[in-house]
This record gives sequence, structure tokens and C-alpha cells, in this order.
Amino acid sequence: MTSFVHVAQPSEHPGIARADHAVESITKGVRHAMSARGTASLLLAAIVSALLVAANQVIDTWTEGHLLVAWIALWTIGFAGLALAAGPVRAAVNQTRASARGWATARRAAAQDEALWQVALSDARVMADISRAMSHEAASDVLGRPTVTPAPTATAAASRYEWGRGL
Repeated sequence: MTSFVHVAQPSEHPGIARADHAVESITKGVRHAMSARGTASLLLAAIVSALLVAANQVIDTWTEGHLLVAWIALWTIGFAGLALAAGPVRAAVNQTRASARGWATARRAAAQDEALWQVALSDARVMADISRAMSHEAASDVLGRPTVTPAPTATAAASRYEWGRGL
């Protein structure tokens, strides 16, 4: 009598699955470290580490009889450093990230303006549009009227969106 053995073969190699999981974990860790909270945490850890190293240098000069007091002082300095530096470090990191984002936006706008100017130098129609916009802005400035049009409301933007999708 014949009997069949059904061996369950994995559909994916276990080594590939482990490597894929490792890459995913590293990517997630890097993404967390590059976030505002992760950057603030890393900077705070560096500051507190430097504070603890300095405190340890001071404690090393003490005699052996005061070792317990020295360790209590070291940990007190460490936790006080964490408590006192957390807010300012997070604020500094957020401010730095915001200024870097603003700088990148300004650089992108300058590059787009330069590209538009290069196109305008080779195309008279684009130059005429730029000239017309600048003269309209100058006339509005002389007359004292605002040159900026008001932003569309959310309902107007939603109706344009629905109209564009054919809803």
C-alpha cells in the first residue's frame, strides 16, 4: 500500500526573512532617530553623558570611604540633568528643524525663480507675463490696494476638488 508524505516546505527562505526583518528594524530606528523627538532624546543623552563624565572625574578624586555618597551624588546629577535639560533641548531641536525646513524652502523657491528667469530670458511671452505681474503689483502698491488675493475657503477648495474628480 502506498502512502504519501506531505512535507511543509517554507515559501520563503528563513535567512531572507531574518534579513528583511533586520533591514525593516534598522529603517524604523533611523526614522525614529531622525524625528524631532528622537533627535532631542539623542542630544539630551549626549548632554547628560557629558555631565556624568565630568561628575565622575570629580568623584574619582575622593577617597574610597565616600564611595556610596559619590554614587548617590552621581545619579542625582544625572537625573537632575535629565529633568532640567529636557525642555530646552527639545525646543532647540524643534527650532533647528524649523529653521532648516525654512532654509530648504527658501532655497527651493530661489531655484524655481532662477529657472523661471532662465525660461523668461529665452521666451518673450514669459517675460511679458512677468513684466505685467510686476507692473500690476507696482500699481496696486501706489494706489494702496492689497496685492494678495484672499485664500480660498475650505468649502471652495472642496467644491473644486469634487468638480475636478467628477463627483
